[in-house]
Amino acid sequence: MHAEAIATYDRDHVWHPYGPMPAAIAPVVIDRAQGAYLYTTDGTALIDGMSSWWAAAHGHSHPKLQAAATKQIEQMSHVMFGGLTHRPAVELAKKLVDLSDDGLDKVFFSDSGSVAVEVGLKMAYQYQRGIGHPERDRMLTWRRGYHGDTFATMSLCDPDGGMHSMWTSRVMSNVFAPHPPTRGASQATIDAYLEQVEALIDDSIAGIAIEPIVQGAGGMRFHDPAIVRGLRALCDRYGLVLLADEIATGFGRTGALFATQAAGVTPDILCLGKALTGGFMSLAATMTTERIATAISSPEGGGALLHGPTFMGNPLACAVACAAVDLASDPAVLEQVAGIEQILQEELAPLKEHPSVADVRVLGAIGVVEMRQPVDMQKATQAVMEQGVWLRPFGKLVYTMPPYICQASEIRRICDAIKAVVQSEEQA
Repeated sequence: MHAEAIATYDRDHVWHPYGPMPAAIAPVVIDRAQGAYLYTTDGTALIDGMSSWWAAAHGHSHPKLQAAATKQIEQMSHVMFGGLTHRPAVELAKKLVDLSDDGLDKVFFSDSGSVAVEVGLKMAYQYQRGIGHPERDRMLTWRRGYHGDTFATMSLCDPDGGMHSMWTSRVMSNVFAPHPPTRGASQATIDAYLEQVEALIDDSIAGIAIEPIVQGAGGMRFHDPAIVRGLRALCDRYGLVLLADEIATGFGRTGALFATQAAGVTPDILCLGKALTGGFMSLAATMTTERIATAISSPEGGGALLHGPTFMGNPLACAVACAAVDLASDPAVLEQVAGIEQILQEELAPLKEHPSVADVRVLGAIGVVEMRQPVDMQKATQAVMEQGVWLRPFGKLVYTMPPYICQASEIRRICDAIKAVVQSEEQA
């Protein structure tokens, strides 16, 4: 099919994320991807300033990931995980255990970030049953969070202002603290916030679920490591499980391998995805401790973790993930991220003075410009593509999470694209 036919059929038959049918804005047809670039069917090159929703952290078509996939697909692309195992899954589990904090040595593989969090919730609830607290059947979380689109994960998203608020009456009931104070808050403000959270803990709470350091799709907000440490202390005090959703932040995005490690905190449950395979294919992992695994495996806890995706531990995905984890664990990656952070800060900080801009935030390889009004998506898309960049703003947020391999000149072009969006809003 040629480009026009693809776009026409897509418009009439293919549903896109968070959009109506037919789509309000025609999608851009991509023919191939290489390195930091996406290439349209007419050969236009666009810097992928989104890392294709934060997953392609090392760029597209990375030769080490391609080599791992090619080698594995010639041997075995899939085999059921029930009763069977294989080298790629075991090697990946070992790499994750070695990279993560001491104690996180049990690994459950699934096929998406949302499912990884679903599995984490099951772990929390079954653990509490296993230690004699079946009444603990709700989670405590904070507003402006986002953990996925499946029903259990939707229950952790903001019930009023979040993108899943229409489902509030259909999902399980959880307890919501106010959103955390932003990065740079005083110790007094942090202490007062933690007191608010503590006041919400009752006998029904099984654990606290958070996105550490960065709240992603719920608003791209940053908070201080001291808040994560305070929540860890609350969980220890009340016998609760701390679930850290690092689907977006894991593998270097914030400037540390894991955001929880940077905060000096070991969660009881750690959820990983997105960059786990370098954006090559879908795979996720939920890690936990011996203590939680033992309680779940007891008769009181259910005797087994009651979950089993068809493509659990897919050999092809695990083989690629092994190569991607090796890439992410190279110290040079964090140096690349630090360089990206410096340029984003230099280029975007002046936008704080623009009358259309409410805030500018930069952390690691994340740059966020929050507008005072929602952006016009059609105008914004045109503005960034004219700069040779692909970005996908949402609501009031114009942001980038570029591939770590981007050169300084490419990061500056991404910043120019963000500036073009701000300029286009001014002309509205």
